[in-house]
Amino acid sequence: MEWMESISRAIGYIEDHITQEISIDSIARQVNISPFYFQKGFSLLCGFTVTEYIRKRRLALAGSELVSTDAKVIDIALKYSYDSPDSFTKAFTRFHGITPAMVRKDCVTLKSFAPLKIKISLEGGYLMDYKIMQKDSFTVIGASRMFTYDNAKAEIPKFWKEHYAADNGKYICGMYGINYDESMAGDVFEYLIADNYNPAVDIPDGFITKVIPSHTWAVFPCKGAMPKALQDVNNKIFSEWLPACKEYEIAAGYCIEMYEDASKYPGGIQDDNYYSEMWIPVRAKR
Repeated sequence: MEWMESISRAIGYIEDHITQEISIDSIARQVNISPFYFQKGFSLLCGFTVTEYIRKRRLALAGSELVSTDAKVIDIALKYSYDSPDSFTKAFTRFHGITPAMVRKDCVTLKSFAPLKIKISLEGGYLMDYKIMQKDSFTVIGASRMFTYDNAKAEIPKFWKEHYAADNGKYICGMYGINYDESMAGDVFEYLIADNYNPAVDIPDGFITKVIPSHTWAVFPCKGAMPKALQDVNNKIFSEWLPACKEYEIAAGYCIEMYEDASKYPGGIQDDNYYSEMWIPVRAKR
């Protein structure tokens, strides 16, 4: 239950400080979770990023204040962390579909966005296969790019498409998809499309090598068409396995997806039997 309770406490902290400056670091510190895994877990459990949640809550509250008070638009904008009337108007219009000025001129319909409530329900008896594996350090070679937590879900699939469209699959097949945030304290992380490194082969221009340290890994097998099958396992790790696990906690800022060779399957990565894995570094709880 610890993971779910931490997310719930984080939501409470956001609500209590919704009109103040809120950073991902400050929220994560309140619940003793690294920003790396807090943002990942929040997004998986709640369906949108932390910053999306904060933005939508602020705009919903701003709309309520425009309807129920005589406060100036600029004052409401500043209260909810918008530096100028223009930036507030643009964000408000995207969210509500009307400008702030229209709210007070006409009888209009605004959008609500209620605070999240994490419900811990009993859904016991689920089966989730995993194994705990000690693995020595190993080196990968890959294409690297930095992503923000906010844009990763949309931009990483584009990165893979660009990789193959540029014919880089002849250098890096894509055995791994590696999320890496060494400090586990920022708003950005590194992502690699990678293979195991062969030191006998020259490193092509534009690619890098990276050493993955020795860790104990929780390895979760996944069977089914991509990307849904792996996404389902990822969701279960954060919504079911981590909350129920009494022995282990997350140990480092890595998350590794391992993909089998798609040519082994008649339907490629869309084959119902396609195999992949999710690796999470863990350590015994103290």
